[in-house]
Amino acid sequence: MVNWLVIGIGDITRKRVIPAILAEPRSQLYGVVTRDPRKAEAYLGTQVWTSLDDALQDAGIHAVYVASPVALHAPHTTASLRAGKHVLCEKPVGMDYPEARDMVAAARECRRLMGVSYYRRLYPKLMRARQLMLEGAIGQPVLAEANCHGWLDITNRGWLVVPAMSGGGPLYDTGSHRIDVCNFLFGRPLKATGMRSNAVHRLAVEDCATVMIEYAEGVRGVVDVRWNSHVARDQFRVIGTEGELKLDPLNGPVLRHPGGEEQLPAHANLHYPAVENFVNAILDGAPLACPGEEAIWTDWVTATVK
Repeated sequence: MVNWLVIGIGDITRKRVIPAILAEPRSQLYGVVTRDPRKAEAYLGTQVWTSLDDALQDAGIHAVYVASPVALHAPHTTASLRAGKHVLCEKPVGMDYPEARDMVAAARECRRLMGVSYYRRLYPKLMRARQLMLEGAIGQPVLAEANCHGWLDITNRGWLVVPAMSGGGPLYDTGSHRIDVCNFLFGRPLKATGMRSNAVHRLAVEDCATVMIEYAEGVRGVVDVRWNSHVARDQFRVIGTEGELKLDPLNGPVLRHPGGEEQLPAHANLHYPAVENFVNAILDGAPLACPGEEAIWTDWVTATVK
């Protein structure tokens, strides 16, 4: 049994992370850290702390889910690792690449697991797409295109538009997920460049960003993310010399490829497979779906976007 401490009771933890822990058969919601203990009243029998330092003194905690704003990922993750806990951290890893790299180094030094919740890696259709590419279904992959567009919505997450807390706008929020999908499919990025700007909203963070990434064997990825379009888009496709993989919408079940069309829906709770995978890694030594060592390459890419 893995006893979990969850840092932060916000939108994601209430809707996905805590329900995933409660549903996972070898997990227990042991405690939460929140500035407002009233938010924890729904979780009967769960210990509540307002101080992470105090919580980490409890030897009964095995794993920590870090769901605080991005600016707190590094201090919260590092403190948890040094207290002997395994850590599953929300994305992106840190505020910048050096900070993310230091978090991975701390995990290695403490001999504890550090994973990152890039849960799309566990989408059945994304794993199938990678398999099809390896089998040569589209020939040599040459281009991946990802678009995630929508209108700015910071309901219950006002910190997203404060750069000192979030690091950036859609580049860090939805863009990091798409960049990690490209890294999952094509490996470590070799080069990256990009631009971010404020085309519509006058914010302290960008309202749009476009990234171009180069991978081995000539593959390029283009990721465009926006908070300035009323036309919602969630597009992803991989073009090869002999065909293409269409995953539109990325969060939907459909995968189209030269051999036909497959329906491969994700779990009803998108965070559940990530929590399950982390528990399996702790208890059974299973490989992490997204270890920190791989996740930090998204931070490396975002650092190049000006």
